[in-house]
Amino acid sequence: MPVVFRERGFRFFFYSNEGIPREPVHIHVEKDDPEAKFWVKPNASLAYNDGYDARTLRNLLEMVEANRERIERARNGSFG
Repeated sequence: MPVVFRERGFRFFFYSNEGIPREPVHIHVEKDDPEAKFWVKPNASLAYNDGYDARTLRNLLEMVEANRERIERARNGSFG
């Protein structure tokens, strides 16, 4: 699970075995037990949530939007 970055105690990562065909660009976020997945393109949006409250999800979405290019570069570097 390559970690793209860490911010405010959250780990932003993707799974190496994303499957075939690959899903569109997205990022997983985890801190302790809760986990969420965000689509990165065309606009950052929530794909699923397992345990975060609405306020935290809004903050995470802002972090994903602010790091969109970084996430895309990391994912493209891993998957081509």
